[in-house]
Amino acid sequence: MIQLIHRVASFFFNILLLFLFFSSSGAGQDYRWLNVGDFHNFYSSVGSEREEGFINEQQAGWQWPAIYRSQDAQAAKGLWLGAINNTDDRGVTRAVRVIHVGPRANGLVSFFPLEMTTTSKFAPPSVFVDGVEALSKPVINDVIDPNLKADRQIYTKMNSLLGVTVERTISQFSQEFHDDYHILEYVFTNTGNTDADEEIELPNQTLEDFVIFFQNRMAPVQAVRFVIGNNPVGWGFNTMNDRRGDGQIGGEPETFRAQFAWHGKYPPFTDYDNIGGPIWVPNTLRGYLEPTDTTGRLGAYHFVGTVTLHADASSTNDSDDPNQPFTMTEVGSDDADVNFQNDPFDTGQMADEYNLMTSGREKTRHAYIVEPTGLPGFIEPTNDPSLNTSGGWSYAYGYGPYILAPGESVRIVIAEGSSGISRELAEETGIAFKAGAITAKEKNEVVFQGRDSLFQMFDKAISNYNSDFNIPSAPAPPSSFFVNSLGGGVEIDWEYTGNEADIESFEIYRAETRVDSTYRLVYRAEPVERFFKDGDEERELSPGKFFAPTPTRGRDYYYYITAVGAVNNDNTGLTPVGTKLRSNRHYTQTYLPARLLREPGEAMSQIRVVPNPYNPNVDANLQLDPTFGIDRISFYEVPGKCRIEIYTELGELVRTIVHDKLSGDVDWDLRTDSRQRVVSGVYIARIVNEDENDDEFGAVAIRKIVIIL
Repeated sequence: MIQLIHRVASFFFNILLLFLFFSSSGAGQDYRWLNVGDFHNFYSSVGSEREEGFINEQQAGWQWPAIYRSQDAQAAKGLWLGAINNTDDRGVTRAVRVIHVGPRANGLVSFFPLEMTTTSKFAPPSVFVDGVEALSKPVINDVIDPNLKADRQIYTKMNSLLGVTVERTISQFSQEFHDDYHILEYVFTNTGNTDADEEIELPNQTLEDFVIFFQNRMAPVQAVRFVIGNNPVGWGFNTMNDRRGDGQIGGEPETFRAQFAWHGKYPPFTDYDNIGGPIWVPNTLRGYLEPTDTTGRLGAYHFVGTVTLHADASSTNDSDDPNQPFTMTEVGSDDADVNFQNDPFDTGQMADEYNLMTSGREKTRHAYIVEPTGLPGFIEPTNDPSLNTSGGWSYAYGYGPYILAPGESVRIVIAEGSSGISRELAEETGIAFKAGAITAKEKNEVVFQGRDSLFQMFDKAISNYNSDFNIPSAPAPPSSFFVNSLGGGVEIDWEYTGNEADIESFEIYRAETRVDSTYRLVYRAEPVERFFKDGDEERELSPGKFFAPTPTRGRDYYYYITAVGAVNNDNTGLTPVGTKLRSNRHYTQTYLPARLLREPGEAMSQIRVVPNPYNPNVDANLQLDPTFGIDRISFYEVPGKCRIEIYTELGELVRTIVHDKLSGDVDWDLRTDSRQRVVSGVYIARIVNEDENDDEFGAVAIRKIVIIL
């Protein structure tokens, strides 16, 4: 057994729990991630992602750029369906009927999940570091379909109390110029089935003035949740919401129908202008920021939004209706009565909800109520985005009204995603602003370049959809990627089951210290290569193939590999020509550290245990990964091959670690052989030299360890 498995096993255990949670949580709901591009989001089997739906956290999902932690911008989403003159399966007729999932309603009174399936174009790659699967998020895949146009899809199906069956297909693309959005196709069919069984309760009912209504409560972004006050960002208190395509402002160059949001002003915070989320004094509550994150970098340069790609004109006309969504508005996230205790049997409240759902496009855009001058006011803001509410505002959009006879359907297609300026520009701009080298207005002008990026993302999603998803594909990624820590370097090997003729090379990138730090090209491999070692000796043998220095002992390193294709000359979906498409890094990104290990110890007498005593309450940096709370005790100067037996003070053997890495380092994660965390106390380590080439082969060293937890 590889010793470093023990070093990170508790991380794997935590991920396994997360996997099980995603597979079965939510009292009848399943949740799954799409995470093969730079935009990650989770989706529910009940059709929408409500507030605190799968974890007890206000901000969860809608992550971009997903390699960086705490990029979540989604507070809640909602899907409501309504109709008039509706008779239920008990013969009760209501003037208005509305059913709900989200923003707070769990949906299980109104919607009945039937199916949730994930399909991938190829099998999800295996990624291991020192023998442990290096997961970022659990991958649940049901079907492999090499003819799939998207790279991964989630399909959900559910019946509803209204007698409408809802099918939702969410598509993700890993091609690097289209990996910042997901496309969601909804099909609403009047089946008359009002529950989870096969019996049709309402076979003859026509749905009158059927309306489909969505809400998005956005909160860009989690990383700056506590920077400008007591958690306002967490629920979108300072979020600004804007629209395009609602017909309110003539002469706008954008022709799409979209709603979007960004991190707006928070008037109670007066230390400096907060647009873009500058981080001058990091609030480290909940671990979103590091104490050393004091450069002033911009932490909330994100623009997030939803664009309509298609909306059926009617149930008998599947052409796109440019007048849809019929409703484009904003709703108070906390103060509107319609967003609390939604009940499909409350006649009065359903009437209020339906009025909101059919309110049209007449209400002035939220962003223009806050700053009537538009862009000049967005860049030099003076007013409060909350508009005296307690929770800020959500953007909402509704389609219809439609007439759905039995068996008839309507189809709605939207894209959701994020974009903005680059992380590097965000850091450069924030540093300059904190230093006084640029003004707040100049900073904000840079931030609003990100709005242009979001609009470009909308255009790409529209173009991709209009091409029937025929954008050029990047090469398939390696099917497996293995990273192993050794004394003389870090060994990396991979397998490739794609078409080798499609690629020009493989590129391996590396970052140090943190998984979300800067990655640099380390090595460029030929298409036939499947192995390289990131060490001194290899650089001496092949100096022209390495582009970064040798790893340094004592530091953590993270890797990913991409397959590089030939120059692309297909501009379908506004894909740039003249560039080489690469497989997406998120397929093969490692989220566990590899290390250049020490040389084997020269004498058993020099073996050290560090730290000793172990007390993470004094210094969290003693943990292997403070984010996940993984403990670590290190044995230094051990033989290249040895066995470490760990006993309680009473002589009970709790852990055996077999070390065969030919290095001088061994870590213990403070777990027993049965994966239980040890308790505070005194432990005895018995180290047996098993290196037959060592002069002290067979020798035994004893070390006492004190653990305080």
